[in-house]
Amino acid sequence: MSGPKPTIVILATMDTKAEEAFFVASCLKNAGTMPWIVDLSLMPHDSEGSDVSGDEVADAGGRTWATLEKMDRRAASDAMIAGAINVVRGRFDAGQLGGAIGLGGANGTTMACAIMRALPYLVPKVMVSAVAATAAVQWYVAEADIAMHASIGDVAVNRITKAAMENAAVGVAAAAVNRASKAEKIQTHPPLVAISSFGGTAGCVDRAQSLLEAEGYEVILFHASGIGGRALERLAREGELAGVLDITTHELTDFVVGGVYDAGGERLTGAGAMGLPQVVVPGAIDHSNFWTGQVPERYRGREFFQYNAQNLLMRTDAREMEELGRAFARRLNASTGPVRVLIPVEGYSEHTKRRTHDLSDNEIGAWAQPETDAAFIRALASNLSTGAVEELPNHINEAAFADACVAAFLEIIGTA
Repeated sequence: MSGPKPTIVILATMDTKAEEAFFVASCLKNAGTMPWIVDLSLMPHDSEGSDVSGDEVADAGGRTWATLEKMDRRAASDAMIAGAINVVRGRFDAGQLGGAIGLGGANGTTMACAIMRALPYLVPKVMVSAVAATAAVQWYVAEADIAMHASIGDVAVNRITKAAMENAAVGVAAAAVNRASKAEKIQTHPPLVAISSFGGTAGCVDRAQSLLEAEGYEVILFHASGIGGRALERLAREGELAGVLDITTHELTDFVVGGVYDAGGERLTGAGAMGLPQVVVPGAIDHSNFWTGQVPERYRGREFFQYNAQNLLMRTDAREMEELGRAFARRLNASTGPVRVLIPVEGYSEHTKRRTHDLSDNEIGAWAQPETDAAFIRALASNLSTGAVEELPNHINEAAFADACVAAFLEIIGTA
């Protein structure tokens, strides 16, 4: 292999996982990379061999091990996370880090993943965890691109878990070597445009993607399931995008009602903060998502549609539509780049063809509710102070609407 070997940081608590960290270090060396062990232990210990000691990590976070001993476990963990982020991110920013691998149980996974989330997308990140198959993975990984490897047993040295750790180490090493080899080459890429997507808006999304690609743009789709929206916002803020065609803003409905596809309060803010051109559509805001059998008591009298075995969709009502109109306006008013809002007045998702039901599966009425949807339009129009709003006599999945979205995007990206 030509050129310097990529450095891979090993994130572990050396008071409990030293043997495992040294084993992973040997695997990384054998795979052609340089291990760099950062100790995340919460208190002083006698284990040696880390490249950055726990004391140094604590100091980087403005603490000392002596003070950590007096804190509760969570506060001490937070202090070590802050210090380790400074250490690890500092080395990455200096061009001296090619990837990361973490080892641990529940607390070790929480700490290592928080540190890895501070690294940019596409920097190889792997977590070998005893809790890799639990529901908590959605919080460990969040919108980051961390690969979770189950340790099978608890993280320890035996023939089963050694094989699991070796597989993870070889994987992150290969990815780091591959990334380093490509970094040496001059690469040019077409402008990257983000489109938010969903099954209920696929007709619009698919046509818009084809039209933009025909114009020479590269397109990245984000599934509007919470994590997708968070990833879109992060990429926008990291300067990776040329613009956003936000066709499927559904996650804001889940934010308003507390649904399971909530992307957080920062949704619909990243592109505007970066001055990116954005075309915004109220795609699929006509419903929120809940897991089957887990609808909150306060919503049990509402209208629903069973989308699949896992997903139960709740029809958005007029009050929520008004709140969404105000929420869209607040976010878009803060934009520093060009904004266009296009509204398909004949329906915001494919579900307009459906009937609504109660939770006992008794039919209630039509999903298509123009007066309910109009509450969004009125609230948006009365609160929006930037950009332009255009109401089109189309359903969101009509070809003419997708064409209008792309035409608007091409117009404003030419002025950005």
